[in-house]
Amino acid sequence: MSAAPKAPLIGHQHLLSIRDLSPGDVTSLLDLADTYVDLNRQQDKKLSTLKGRTVINLFFEPSTRTQASFELAAKRLGADTVNMAVTTSSVTKGETLLDTVATLNAMNPDLLVVRHHASGAQRMLVSTANCSIINAGDGTNEHPTQALLDALTMRHKFGDLSGLTVAICGDILHGRVAKSNLYLLAMMGARVRLVAPPTLLPPDATRWGAEIFHDFEAGIKGADVVMMLRLQNERMEGTLLPSTREYFRYYGLTPERLALAKPGAVVMHPGPINRGVEIDSRVADDPKTSLILTQVEMGVAMRMAILDALSQHRRNDVGARA
Repeated sequence: MSAAPKAPLIGHQHLLSIRDLSPGDVTSLLDLADTYVDLNRQQDKKLSTLKGRTVINLFFEPSTRTQASFELAAKRLGADTVNMAVTTSSVTKGETLLDTVATLNAMNPDLLVVRHHASGAQRMLVSTANCSIINAGDGTNEHPTQALLDALTMRHKFGDLSGLTVAICGDILHGRVAKSNLYLLAMMGARVRLVAPPTLLPPDATRWGAEIFHDFEAGIKGADVVMMLRLQNERMEGTLLPSTREYFRYYGLTPERLALAKPGAVVMHPGPINRGVEIDSRVADDPKTSLILTQVEMGVAMRMAILDALSQHRRNDVGARA
């Protein structure tokens, strides 16, 4: 099975930040991803859209959902896919990120998917690599592909993002997912709330354009979407909370608290879930309200759309220079 050639969908060689995209770019990616949602539900899921292309996944931080979905997305589009095991690479011998990417670039890949613990790392690589760079998470900065798959999930549920009230709750300070979702949702006309204790909000959060709530129940009241984030203990310095038990007491999402949201409200979580810390299992596993596994499904489709769109741009850019 092969896909018909398409015109470039977005005017960018790389996907580094939601802020680099326009509302038209976002809509184009969502529309293309919709076609891949349908494809992924069929028995024959394989295309030849990226036949002859090479996708390298370079993850300097642990990942289950993002790395697996990028690998699956690339293979379903027919690309050759390589997962770099950083723990067994020359990075452990002291090789820098720039040298690692320069080495991989010499092998002529087409798309390089990078997750790194340093904010801004992927943008620094643009001048080193000839291929397209995709930000799969950079420190506490952004996670643009997660925000796009979250938008796809919400659009499938509600039909439109405009007018939705989305409460993003939890560790906003260290959560790159929160920033990317805020940028995208605000761009597309949604109303965003940030709900967290003062110690888990950035000092400049009041300038982000979202409503700020420290009271969890007030923050989710009347919301269409309650998006929970885990405590990112690996990024925390010092003690920001008394205990996880106390945190759940005041900021954990339970069925009783979810009842304060708008009738028909849904629950989202980018994963991994810490049950009994930020979310009750009764909420996470409720098929009537939880879209957590739907997000995983949408992640493969959205990442197929991203690989496809950037590959199209690269193909046309190379053709124009030839």
